[in-house]
Amino acid sequence: MALTTLALIALAFSLDLLVGEPRNAFHPVAWFGRLVSATDREWSADERRQQLAGVAIAAGLPLVAAVAAGGLVLLASNWSQLVGAVLAGVVLFLTISLRSLLELTDEVVRATDADVETARERVRGLVGRDASALSPAEVRSAAIESAAENLSDGLVAVLLPFAVLAPISLPLAAAVAAWIKAVNTLDSMLGYPSKPLGTASARLDDAVMWIPARVTAVAIAVAVVDVRSLFRARECARTPSSPNSGWPMATLAHVLSVRLTKPGAYALNPGADWPTVADGERAVTLVGLAAVVSVLIAAVLAAASAATVTELETSGALSPIGAAIGSTRPRVDPAEVVRR
Repeated sequence: MALTTLALIALAFSLDLLVGEPRNAFHPVAWFGRLVSATDREWSADERRQQLAGVAIAAGLPLVAAVAAGGLVLLASNWSQLVGAVLAGVVLFLTISLRSLLELTDEVVRATDADVETARERVRGLVGRDASALSPAEVRSAAIESAAENLSDGLVAVLLPFAVLAPISLPLAAAVAAWIKAVNTLDSMLGYPSKPLGTASARLDDAVMWIPARVTAVAIAVAVVDVRSLFRARECARTPSSPNSGWPMATLAHVLSVRLTKPGAYALNPGADWPTVADGERAVTLVGLAAVVSVLIAAVLAAASAATVTELETSGALSPIGAAIGSTRPRVDPAEVVRR
């Protein structure tokens, strides 16, 4: 089962690197975004009631995504274990984003050297801050910060739980991947201090992303064989208001020996120089290498999970659990999954 999990991860990454993100009209995450937009309204003039409405949204909408993804994989698995496995891999593909992140970051960094207005326009696809008055160095900083943070939110946060849960139950793994992506989408759309409706979504995202952010920081440090950068990053990792984003951003700042700053909010590695275009290009490469490290971590977790499942099955302890969560253990050839 560990091999099947690795094959599904390979399938998801192959689709991401070869196909890229589907257009919004065909992307389930965009569909979910429209659902979130429909709830983004003033449910009550009372701030407390508006926050309570936000609690209901944070609790309910991610479950919709989870039930949809997990239910589809379960139905497909009941018809054909191979089809169910492939569909689980497709769910993982739709919930991760690496190629688009690296391409857009590289595009923004390069544009700062020749067309800063284009860079300011394109960086809006990476960060929510007002970029209209940012200098070329500040735009590069924003792009590098986003690359580090989105490696955590857009890849590691989904990949690791999928690797752990897929050997147990593919429907469960798909459901959790969709749930995490939905939580992150909710936070990005509603989780602003000025929005009482998004308070619950922001706090839920903080809880869900706590481990992935720190694993991402480790992956960045391991990618350049510089574990000491983690200890250096501790000095400023808590500077951003988010309890999580500072870890991958600060680690990347120290690995690159550059200053990353959001004006009026935080400065990471403030004693260093602003990033150059070459620093930005190196950041893109390092984020890609950290993604590879993350896959290796996922492979170890998948192997450990599969070994645990085998041990529990041998003892007979997994049967009632598997029945409760819709466990599907397809005995399929991983090579066949990838070919599909």
